[in-house]
Amino acid sequence: MLRRRWCIPLAVLALALGPALAAGSASAATARPDGGMPIRAGGTANGVHGGPRNESSSTNWSGYAADSGTYTSVSASWVQPTGTCTSATRYSSFWVGLDGYDSSTVEQTGTDTDCVDGSPQYYGWYEMYPADSFNFGDTVKPGDTITASVVYEGSNEYKLSLADSTQGWSVSTTKTLAGAARSSAEVIIEAPCCTNSGGILPLADFGTVNVSDSVVDGDPIGDLSPVQIIMQDSSGKDKDTVSSLSAEENFSATWERAS
Repeated sequence: MLRRRWCIPLAVLALALGPALAAGSASAATARPDGGMPIRAGGTANGVHGGPRNESSSTNWSGYAADSGTYTSVSASWVQPTGTCTSATRYSSFWVGLDGYDSSTVEQTGTDTDCVDGSPQYYGWYEMYPADSFNFGDTVKPGDTITASVVYEGSNEYKLSLADSTQGWSVSTTKTLAGAARSSAEVIIEAPCCTNSGGILPLADFGTVNVSDSVVDGDPIGDLSPVQIIMQDSSGKDKDTVSSLSAEENFSATWERAS
């Protein structure tokens, strides 16, 4: 069984409207279909509803995170991007989740576009860290419309749901995790972690992913003054670019470099 493992971003830079942020935590590493064992953050307010409170950078996350309250649900949709692969093995994950930005648990579900020995691979998964991740066996193809959600149902129970409306399947599971802070809600693109030396794995070329309907606790994520996260390498070069929010809940991310 392949696993994801917890990883902490190596750099977080907070700018502009809010106080400086502590380094946020990143998700666990993507479950690798090749059988390998991986050791698995806008400067100005956006629109009238607050927009991103800060701009942050992370070595393995990009997207948006609400982190100024306690949250019970997060959901979003995206079109599964096509992997452009060379002979190199690289990984990219797209997910929604509770916790992880500034807490030590992860309750998340999403999909991957990976390049394994030069061939693109696509699959869905969920994770309740510190437990191992689980790969759903349902078919995921590039161009499919994916919808994901994580909902806290009380009594330490979380419902994680993933659907592919193009392929016509949906799955959900309810898991128990005690002590989760529910201190953040995220919609994230990730370069998973880690190499044998503990580094971030190279980000697969996913082209552009279009994310829509990013909703936290029933409200567009932009209404919650989220942090906008940009993925950067150790030299400060962007690994991808993240657009501002439109309609407070839609954005896109475009691949720039692997590492």
